[in-house]
Amino acid sequence: MIANDWIQILVSLGVIVLLSPLVGRYLAWIFQSPHLSLEKGLYRLLGLDADREMGWKEYASTLLVSNGFFFMAGYLVLWAQGVLPLNPRNLPPLTPEVAFNTAASFVTNTNWQAYAGEAQLSNFSQMVAITFLMFVGANTGLASLVAIIRGFVREGSATIGNFWSDFFRFFLRAFLPACFLLALVHVEQGTPQTMTTSITAKTLEGATQTLIVGPVASLESVKNLGTNGGGFYNANGAHPYENPTPLTNTLEFLEMGVFTFSLPFFFGRMIGRPRQGQVFFAVIFALYVAGLGLVEYSEKMPNPLFRTAAITQKTTPLQDGGNMEGKETRFGITQTSLFSNTTIAATTGAVDASMDSMNPVAVLVYLVHMFLNEEPGGKGVGFAGLLKEAILAIFLAGLMVGRTPEFLGKKIESREIKLAALSLLVTPILVLWLTGISLLLPAGKSSIDNPGPHGFMEVLYAFASGNANNGSAMAGLNVSTPYYAITIGLEMLLSRFLPLLPLLALAGALARKRTLPENAGTFRTDTPLFVVLLLGFMVLFAALTFFPPLILGPLLEHLSMLHRIAF
Repeated sequence: MIANDWIQILVSLGVIVLLSPLVGRYLAWIFQSPHLSLEKGLYRLLGLDADREMGWKEYASTLLVSNGFFFMAGYLVLWAQGVLPLNPRNLPPLTPEVAFNTAASFVTNTNWQAYAGEAQLSNFSQMVAITFLMFVGANTGLASLVAIIRGFVREGSATIGNFWSDFFRFFLRAFLPACFLLALVHVEQGTPQTMTTSITAKTLEGATQTLIVGPVASLESVKNLGTNGGGFYNANGAHPYENPTPLTNTLEFLEMGVFTFSLPFFFGRMIGRPRQGQVFFAVIFALYVAGLGLVEYSEKMPNPLFRTAAITQKTTPLQDGGNMEGKETRFGITQTSLFSNTTIAATTGAVDASMDSMNPVAVLVYLVHMFLNEEPGGKGVGFAGLLKEAILAIFLAGLMVGRTPEFLGKKIESREIKLAALSLLVTPILVLWLTGISLLLPAGKSSIDNPGPHGFMEVLYAFASGNANNGSAMAGLNVSTPYYAITIGLEMLLSRFLPLLPLLALAGALARKRTLPENAGTFRTDTPLFVVLLLGFMVLFAALTFFPPLILGPLLEHLSMLHRIAF
């Protein structure tokens, strides 16, 4: 890498490292302080009793019922788009299966898009369905994490908090104000924010062109801050209206990381053990940086298919060099690597380049990020996933030394292990089974435009993305067909709530336990040894569970590429 590449990476990561502890401390204050007057007024208006504590079953049922209502509201707006206002282009409604897929996608914080935003959605749908679901999906994820954390904090308690209190605290004190302020920055940089639907412009050749505009900046900030990822335009972050300058590209990278990387520090503050939060940050940051290094190295390598075409792929003052296929020349490889590694690791799914054009090693990194889904993971649920892996790692350590495992003063017994394991196994079951079934059924194979290993990778990537609440996609798979729209829609709903319910039950079980004092036999979890143990467990789980598709897929694609060169 040249010096400019190092500067971009070090400055970007340095800002994340500096901001994360501060944001984590602020988030802890939000949930440890009394209700504000504005919040109390909102609760009275909505008829909510935010001071009434909930057990885990009531918390979970409230979460499910509210999200079911949000889902139906979003679906009805998309289904009835043709008769709703702010639709001067008279766009028809989405088909029922795509409307179902979209509502499921956005309520689960996945933001998978089986439609082209500027071509198929009115401004009303973009605001009332898409942006609304972006807010509630992210808020639900963080509220869930707060409830799970209370399981470690409380002792002898039958409750884990109040869903509506957790939901609105983050929304009013952090999420909404940050989205508003950053939307203004996007407007200043050139992102449209208007109720106008389209404008007509003269091109350099003298022709006229219709440009689709709308409330883009407001959607853009919540898209990234909420680790949502769904774009106003089909090109997402590669579109010059969504991402007009290198500064906005860096800003979007920071938006995706600022809340997610702060969650370990938030956790440490909430449980009264800041050092524990630092240890978890070290784990997720190590995995993130390892992925970034591999993506940057992979994309800096020349595309072997171009070697016989007399195309220069070396770095020069006029070009970035390496694999520039599918990338914006405005951003280059380093900015693209930072953005793409962050958007996958943080389960955002926004893109500023074509994921279908990345080299096999980069795709391998993205798949590992999505299978682990915890470094740093999405808004709340990603870090909750890291906690369940920590519990299982502690359990293995306890087996090796013959002790009943303890984590943060709570004894981990068979019930907790079963719940953590149940939550963990949802991912491999859904991803691997759905991929295998889709490669056998004619309806699944008919959507594959690229035969061979690359087509297999596109199907695997689609189900991994839907499962991980990610939403990014490889463009060679037609996912707007009824089969994939319904299948991936159902997968997104199942992979969002099936792992979450056992974790809320786990929190309820831990909250009832007494906190045990540390003694000479306690395995401390705030040391470098625990970092190594947890990293080893996560890598081992990914390797054992996903080894065949994870390794063989990119390997076969790379061998296929070499075969095309030779013949």
